[in-house]
Amino acid sequence: MTPHPPHPPHHEPAAPRDLVGIGIGPFNLSLAALAHPLAELDTAFYDRSPTFQWHPGLLIEDSTIQVPFLADLVTLADPASPWTFLNYLKTRERLFPFYFAERFHIRRTEYDAYCRWVAGNLPALHFGHRVDAVRWNPEHAVFEVDHTRLGGDGQEETHGRTRARNVVLGIGTEPHVPDPLKPLADAPGVPVVHAADYLHHRDTLLAAGHITVIGTGQSGAEIFLDLLRHRPAGRESIHWLGRTGAFAPMEYSKLGLEHFTPDYTRYFHGLAEPVRDQLVPAQWQLHKGIDTDTLAAIHDELYRRTLHGGWPDAVLTPGVRVRTAGRVAATRIELHLEHTQQHTRTRLTTDAVVLATGYRQRPLDQLLAGLDPYLCRDSSERPRVDARFRLALDPRITASGCHVYVQNAEIHTHGVGTPDLGLAAWRSATILNALTGTEPYPLPTRTAFTTFGLKPHPRPHTQPARHAAPTLVPLVDQR
Repeated sequence: MTPHPPHPPHHEPAAPRDLVGIGIGPFNLSLAALAHPLAELDTAFYDRSPTFQWHPGLLIEDSTIQVPFLADLVTLADPASPWTFLNYLKTRERLFPFYFAERFHIRRTEYDAYCRWVAGNLPALHFGHRVDAVRWNPEHAVFEVDHTRLGGDGQEETHGRTRARNVVLGIGTEPHVPDPLKPLADAPGVPVVHAADYLHHRDTLLAAGHITVIGTGQSGAEIFLDLLRHRPAGRESIHWLGRTGAFAPMEYSKLGLEHFTPDYTRYFHGLAEPVRDQLVPAQWQLHKGIDTDTLAAIHDELYRRTLHGGWPDAVLTPGVRVRTAGRVAATRIELHLEHTQQHTRTRLTTDAVVLATGYRQRPLDQLLAGLDPYLCRDSSERPRVDARFRLALDPRITASGCHVYVQNAEIHTHGVGTPDLGLAAWRSATILNALTGTEPYPLPTRTAFTTFGLKPHPRPHTQPARHAAPTLVPLVDQR
């Protein structure tokens, strides 16, 4: 049966809430789930969507999430929580089937169903509410969050304002469309779609004579495989292109995965800003490569289509960028391509394009325009974020004990683990520990076998005897 959540604390309309969350994706859903049993906290979370949604256009059949099921919303901070994935299975009487299925990485559709189960049982969540602005009220020493309630058709219904001592931003990312393809993607009726909307346009894409997939990350691989499986042998007519120099596997060695631990996150946060900026793009294969099982499935499918002679009509070319794009013959799309290593150029005419070109963080500037005078920024004008995921604000605000926290908007300060689901529960627990000033969720002091960086040796607790002669040790360069 579904766990009975405790009653939320009574909220006086004029009283400020302890925490207001903006956006309800997996990260703020994790925070809401861990905050729920803390009876002393008065919380509210807002999202403009009518219900919980997690990449609905990419819930391709049999695609899996790239973290183990233990990286659910709460387990790595509180395995006894009623909101664990295993408890979700128990409430659905599916625990034994899951046990025998021996799945460490679950399907995306199942992770989405689990999140919707949690979201449906947390009373602090308010869907269909668009947050319009956040400002600081110095007279009452609180944040003011303006929001608009939306009807089922998306029309504005009522306006409201919630006061809060703390705010957490979890507005997530948005699809990225490269500049050369924006005019086509924005034009009505042109079959150029972002991967985020793939399933909504899948039938149209499959009906196209020739399809081009752009992007050599996990989404591009999954979409290429799905299209390939549903095209007739010998008449596949698919191109798969991307800027990356290879269809590279994601780093998934056990020690490599320790880059997604709190230990590495703390190490990265302590590095100088220029070093952090160099590291993030250099570590792309930690989080932008392709799962090896997906690569194997693609090769198996291509190989299967050679069994009766001939090669499949599929072209896979990495190291290619789109220079320009336009319409030809009213119904077709022409891509002007350049190979990044050969520096050769060509044209490709296609009937449909899927842009598996990733996501970018949603800009915070418009939402936080009212806080701009109080924000502290780094040399690149990005918000500074402290080790507890709090925006660096003017001391006039922080001295009152009020803070703005961020989730998945701090890759420049906390590294490649920022968008990783495996760190969701730990980050949520860190935020709640900081917000309450207590430790409702004790966290481990060490999480990796790797020691990141050289740490100074502590001074010995005992002093040598006064009569002992000092020992001289020759200096040796150990580089």
